[in-house]
Amino acid sequence: MAKIVTMGEIMLRLSTPGNTRFVQTDKFDVIFGGGEANVAVSCANYGHEAYFVSKLPKHEIGQAALNSLRRYGVKTDYIARGGDRVGIYFSETGASMRPSKVIYDRANSAIAEADPSDFDFDAIMKGAAWFHWSGITPAISDKAADLLKLACEAAKRNGVTVSVDLNFRKKLWTSEKAQSIMKPLMKYVDVCIGNEEDAELCLGFKPDSNVEKGETGAEGYKGIFKQMAKEFGFKYVISTLRESFSATHNGWKALIYNGEEFYESKRYDINPIIDRVGGGDSFSGGVIHGLLTKKTQGEALEFAVAASALKHTINGDYNLVTVDEVESLAGGNTSGRVQR
Repeated sequence: MAKIVTMGEIMLRLSTPGNTRFVQTDKFDVIFGGGEANVAVSCANYGHEAYFVSKLPKHEIGQAALNSLRRYGVKTDYIARGGDRVGIYFSETGASMRPSKVIYDRANSAIAEADPSDFDFDAIMKGAAWFHWSGITPAISDKAADLLKLACEAAKRNGVTVSVDLNFRKKLWTSEKAQSIMKPLMKYVDVCIGNEEDAELCLGFKPDSNVEKGETGAEGYKGIFKQMAKEFGFKYVISTLRESFSATHNGWKALIYNGEEFYESKRYDINPIIDRVGGGDSFSGGVIHGLLTKKTQGEALEFAVAASALKHTINGDYNLVTVDEVESLAGGNTSGRVQR
């Protein structure tokens, strides 16, 4: 299997138990997670040599974050130690018409304050097949954005395929700031993943469909995919198409374009959703595995969509599924019958 590198922030997630609200709970469940860390866990579960690049404090909470990655086989050799704090986010799981909610407490985290001297990016990228990052990382701080650029340059020097999940976070930066940072980084990217909102807010592209009304026909995306591929030179443009009927009931499919042809995946009806946090990251992990191991872009996309559909049934940020479980669902086994 391949050496895969991801880079970003892993945070302490404090979740209200069940569907309780922030204002009514008197305890929180402790989980660790974060965009690129979640992708690394997915890739490790699929048998790859997955490395996560970040910086964590030397204290016990930093060690606990590190251990959560090691537990699922992610290699932590390139995680620098130092800085003052682990970023925190609070999560409240919605139900029915009440949406889930996230509150960040992540300012001045160790990775947000990290310096280039903390990492040897050429050593990190040596022998790697893939480097993945998301729009969350450069949004953390200007220092993190500078680090990411160095990582992308090293990836290109070492012949590594680079993927991005655009992942716009309005609580971290504005669309104007996002575009000023993200657009110049696109020249390093081979595989661009993002939904319709991400493409508009990060790169200034808008599809011809009304997402708020749940209209997610793939036709509206074809023109924008061609424009994005032409402007930035992407080898693949990929978008998830989520129909949000309620916090606990979504339709889920995706679309991929390789510069020549489009492929639309089968659609999954996910009901009930257990935890949708990390759903997009599990899709990215599936895309990486799919494009590295499958013969066609269609097979790669079906793997990614099935992997992500399964993630919606799992508590926490990490997608804890095997290749066989994903292949079974992608192959049409949706019954949920007991395996015995």
